[in-house]
Amino acid sequence: MIQTTKQLIVIGDSGVYGWGDREGGGWCERLRKFWMNTPGAPIVYSLGIRGDGLEKVSKRWKNEWGTRGELRRHVPDGILLAIGLNDIARIGKDNGRPQLTAEAFRFGLEQLLLEVKEVTTVMVMGLTPVDEKEMPFAEILWYSNNDISIYESQIEEACLEANVPFLPLYNLMIKEPELLRWIEPDGIHLNSDGHEWIFSRVLNWDSLLKWANLTKTESVTPI
Repeated sequence: MIQTTKQLIVIGDSGVYGWGDREGGGWCERLRKFWMNTPGAPIVYSLGIRGDGLEKVSKRWKNEWGTRGELRRHVPDGILLAIGLNDIARIGKDNGRPQLTAEAFRFGLEQLLLEVKEVTTVMVMGLTPVDEKEMPFAEILWYSNNDISIYESQIEEACLEANVPFLPLYNLMIKEPELLRWIEPDGIHLNSDGHEWIFSRVLNWDSLLKWANLTKTESVTPI
């Protein structure tokens, strides 16, 4: 029997793409490179698309996952979802309607988790804060940390209900004294320091390490 290296599909938005990290290409690219130099570590496919939200990811995840098996009749062993920030944006004004209400987002995420769980392991990441002073983004979209906190709670509760590993980000990152220095001038994307912070969290995430058959002694905090 041929032994295969595990494969992880990371699917999401510009955060997964790595927008803003001119040094390391984003937290996901940093993970890919780190694991590529770690014996036995999974192969990482970074599949972030700028602007993607829950609805777009729900439409594309199955094709993304199903076409990246490297051997015959083999498909990737896990999917890491990192979505939600684009669903929060309020259109036109700071109290305008969001792209998806918190209730609609929760329902859609629950359905997505059930679908993915039927075919592979799924894990989910939380959301990152914004610099509200720089709103609106692109002169039309308003993001608020209060909304981000609410939606991350919805993500966490959906994951608990579905028994899916969840990595919280917002409540920890918002407390970082250097946070505003980690956010790009556009107010929503992280720079290299912000992506490095997320990378360190992901690299030492117990659920991900267990899935990857790695230990913290093999995955040290990066310099």
